[in-house]
Amino acid sequence: MTPWISESNQGKQLAVSVLSAVVGAVLAYGFRKFSGAGSNELAGFLLGLLLLVIGVAGIFTSASQTITIDPKRRAILIDDKGPLRTQKRSIRFDEIVDIGIGYLGKRSNGVTFYYLSLKLKNGKDYSLFAPGRFFPGSDSRDTVEGWRDRLWQYIGR
Repeated sequence: MTPWISESNQGKQLAVSVLSAVVGAVLAYGFRKFSGAGSNELAGFLLGLLLLVIGVAGIFTSASQTITIDPKRRAILIDDKGPLRTQKRSIRFDEIVDIGIGYLGKRSNGVTFYYLSLKLKNGKDYSLFAPGRFFPGSDSRDTVEGWRDRLWQYIGR
């Protein structure tokens, strides 16, 4: 089997962060003249500040993630590269006890992301193809079920 390599979409992460920061700045500016505690203007201003902070933090922490599932090394290699940090992680196949499918969002709001949830021998869970990283196909449960089946084949179970 050949290595399976998948890369996240950092551009979409950055776009969501910038949009959040812009909307937050507009709200904070628009509601800056709030008239006392308990007013709707205060709520709008605080929401704007919250979105602005989340957006700016997202801009500085957006990172590209490359996941390599390597059958020769019998490991999953995760490489995060961002403007403020670079992090590498390796998960050996024999550390994986189970592979589930997790999701973020609701069908009713039209935004749902699926990901693989690895159950490890040490009792911890690890989100592979994590939501918010915008991996191609992560919005389709069928696609993510295919990822799970493919990973089980690589592991050999």
